[in-house]
Amino acid sequence: MDNTDLGGLETGDIEKAGDIEKEEGAEFEEIEEDQKQEIPPELAFIRDIPMRVSVELGRASVVVKDLLRVKLNQIVEVDKMVGEPLEIRINNQLVARGEVVVINDKFGIRLTDIINPLEQGLQGNSD
Repeated sequence: MDNTDLGGLETGDIEKAGDIEKEEGAEFEEIEEDQKQEIPPELAFIRDIPMRVSVELGRASVVVKDLLRVKLNQIVEVDKMVGEPLEIRINNQLVARGEVVVINDKFGIRLTDIINPLEQGLQGNSD
């Protein structure tokens, strides 16, 4: 395998990440009537607007010459450590953090922190 420097990891450097929880089935807490947040009638038109939801594992910076040398099975090291929460973004805006779970052989995210937009100053940036 090529030793292109993309964080210094090779396939043999991977250890099995045992932090992923296996869930037998998704169970959701019942939302109490007083917890439901209804959309005011004057804003009802926004209910069907599609939004892109993404989960970010981490980020890496790569120069073009290294990107052109990428081979199959090569590993790119990202800036997150094992056990750090993943970022959940809606339309590229950070809205929550969470951890990976497996539900019926599919990945899911358990929300561990919901970001208050007022606390982050309604940032419009994408980082």
